[in-house]
Amino acid sequence: MLYESESGDVTMAITGESLITRAKSVFREPRYLKMRDLIRSADVRFTNAEMLFHNYEDAPTHRTGTYMRCDPEFIKDLQWLGFNIVACANNHAHDFGENGVLTNIRYLDEARMFHAGTGRNLAEATAPAYMDTPKGRVALISATTSGQPNMRAGEQRRDVKGRPGTNFIRWSTEWTVDREAFDSLRRVANELGWGQQMATMAASGYGPALDESDSVVYFLDRSGLGGDDPAAKFNLGESFEKHTTINQYDMERNLQRVSDARRMADWVIFTIHNHEHGKTAEEPSDHIKLLAHAVIDAGADVFAGHGPHQDRGIEIYKGKPIFYSMGDFILENDTVELMPHDNMLSQGLGHEDTPADFFDARSANETRGQAVQPIRWQSAVAMITFKGKQMKELKLHPLDLGYGRPRYQRGRPMMADGDVAKEVLERFQRLSEPFGTKIDIQDGIGNIQLG
Repeated sequence: MLYESESGDVTMAITGESLITRAKSVFREPRYLKMRDLIRSADVRFTNAEMLFHNYEDAPTHRTGTYMRCDPEFIKDLQWLGFNIVACANNHAHDFGENGVLTNIRYLDEARMFHAGTGRNLAEATAPAYMDTPKGRVALISATTSGQPNMRAGEQRRDVKGRPGTNFIRWSTEWTVDREAFDSLRRVANELGWGQQMATMAASGYGPALDESDSVVYFLDRSGLGGDDPAAKFNLGESFEKHTTINQYDMERNLQRVSDARRMADWVIFTIHNHEHGKTAEEPSDHIKLLAHAVIDAGADVFAGHGPHQDRGIEIYKGKPIFYSMGDFILENDTVELMPHDNMLSQGLGHEDTPADFFDARSANETRGQAVQPIRWQSAVAMITFKGKQMKELKLHPLDLGYGRPRYQRGRPMMADGDVAKEVLERFQRLSEPFGTKIDIQDGIGNIQLG
């Protein structure tokens, strides 16, 4: 064997969301340092960087939620934790507009942090990031299905520049309802002229071709939005169901880059940021399950999902791991230092109010949000071991992010123990079982059986 990488051996540490806003290298609890050492022990250390690193150089976009920002100095704190490659395609990538996308890229490049998922144009946003390690070359392709379609990077022409943005994968929802509901929807749509409106949009090229069968009705006034899903499509059936479909063009261009990376690197990771869900928030949506299998078929070694701020099941497909969602690794979205006035207004606040007032008001109004749900503050580090290019071991190390503590304390992960560790691992057990994945729990660690 001439090269070490010929062995086909590698260890990967996979985590979910890192909404970092504070220093990480100053803390010293034993369970925290144990977690750091675990991550550092891997050859490839991945997280989703769900914020923009900048110093407020750029104007915010108009949106509601949290305008995620972190001092660029703290990139080195992610590196201190061990991370060497990050995803940038997520719903916060456009919080400070197209210029914010470029500013974030500049700071990551200056820190020599490998990243993928955003770019000056669509080609750059879709392109793999390549990182060399002693165990081989690693490719990361990062995409998002969550956020606004205007976050999507624009394609470049020979005569027109592309648009900075994300590797955004579009998708559509279709609903099935019974006869009684269908007839009511059709009556409302006909009386308000929505069917004719959709036909006009389609004829003008501003909407998709219509299904004009008697078993389909388009509902709601979505004129002017265009895109793949300008109105809700309802199909006549015998029950109530929801199905999502992926945009074929967006899927094919991502599969092409996976195939390209497969021929250019020893290891290929595909990562997706997605908020969508199936029948419940714990289940992945149809289009994400389809995408996961497709990217593995195209040559990816790992499919790493994140986005809903909670764990979902793990599937082993053709010997490769599919993480439908790893939950929060760092959750510091309520210690952002500054907040645009649009967000202040969303909570009934004015010019005299402060960011702490905003976070107080938002927490007081939350009934299902992050502050009040323990599952947002629990997750795991997944440690994957490949030997001879075959996955031999997958271990889940549970994490505790400090649920219920003050915002200036909570959000930083450390190794979980006791009831929290048990809850995390049993949740992964339950959510993975529908995919045929068996997880044994031994000494506070989840072990996935590989055949």
